[in-house]
Amino acid sequence: MIRKVAYFLDSAEFGGTEQALLHILARLDRNVWQPVLFHHPEPGLVPLVEGAKNLDVRLQEIPRAQSRRSLAVWLPRFVRELRAEGPAVFHAQLNGQLACRDGLIAAVLARVPAVIATVQLFIDLPLGCFIRAQQRLLSAAVNRYIAVSHDVAARLHHILHIPDQKIDVVHNAIPLGPLNRPINGTLRAALTGPIERPIVLTSARLSLQKGHSYLLQAAALVPEALFVFAGDGPERANLEAQAAEHGLSSRVRFLGYRQDIPDLLACCDLFVLPSLFEGLPLSILEAMAAGKPVIASAIGGNNEAIIDGETGLLVPQADPVALAQAIRTVLSDTALSRHLGEAGRTRVYREFSIETMVERVVRIYDRLLHTRTGYAGEKQL
Repeated sequence: MIRKVAYFLDSAEFGGTEQALLHILARLDRNVWQPVLFHHPEPGLVPLVEGAKNLDVRLQEIPRAQSRRSLAVWLPRFVRELRAEGPAVFHAQLNGQLACRDGLIAAVLARVPAVIATVQLFIDLPLGCFIRAQQRLLSAAVNRYIAVSHDVAARLHHILHIPDQKIDVVHNAIPLGPLNRPINGTLRAALTGPIERPIVLTSARLSLQKGHSYLLQAAALVPEALFVFAGDGPERANLEAQAAEHGLSSRVRFLGYRQDIPDLLACCDLFVLPSLFEGLPLSILEAMAAGKPVIASAIGGNNEAIIDGETGLLVPQADPVALAQAIRTVLSDTALSRHLGEAGRTRVYREFSIETMVERVVRIYDRLLHTRTGYAGEKQL
């Protein structure tokens, strides 16, 4: 029997959460599961929508509720559409523990048998009465939580008091391509210009969460390198102004949203992600899989992806001096750079396979459906 699974996210822009969802959609066994994706009509989600279309995924556009009054119209509509689709599983992708609240409530009201929430990111919030009430409501609505790291799982348990037995940890993962991608000499020359110098790449949405301002401060202390920012977002103008203010414009490139990240990784000498908080970022895994040395903040799931000093370097968050020191250490030591890159790639290939991740997610679907409906799942899974 083919079962339908409804995916939902309430984000406005394309990032790691959306990319992770595309990875699942690309590998879902269509002989067992029929996916439908509910999303808001946001210009920033065009890469997600186009990617889902290319995967022949059924799309359902749901207008965003802008107020309590519009929610009174939006929620019944979502419930009706869910009932019409009749999914066995509702799987929400949460960029923060309170994301997708209304969608999860709609799934409960529509009596979807299995309601699952993947928490990609846990954001520290002041625990006032209103926040606590929302957290209790969501906890009651969700049958099963998937945390992308042990750090996220621990926060769900200790801060939101969600029972451990209601949480599964499934690390984010990536598709693994060829071991050695050739360097695009034309692209590298376009980035560096007439002066050949080491390239430090960061690839992430330009938001406060990603800590890019600290990377710019570190860049001022590493004059021998070129710093390349791949990605777009609300902080772009502020970051460009900061770079100009500190006289870094000639050594910093803001590329905007790019679809050629593998080529950029092949061209770079070092990958850096200076985030202030994370779940388990795909960009780190992609850089490690490309055999590049990685420096990241010692936070969240970064600590689970990187073994400090062995498969990458971890530095204190919001510390541009420590970040600059780590960058100079890697760029000045060819043997260390090669070792970190090779060890990081080996770790990703062993521990972060996308096939393993999707298999674990599907087993959670089967197990939860069996518990709640008696459905025994498919033998091949």
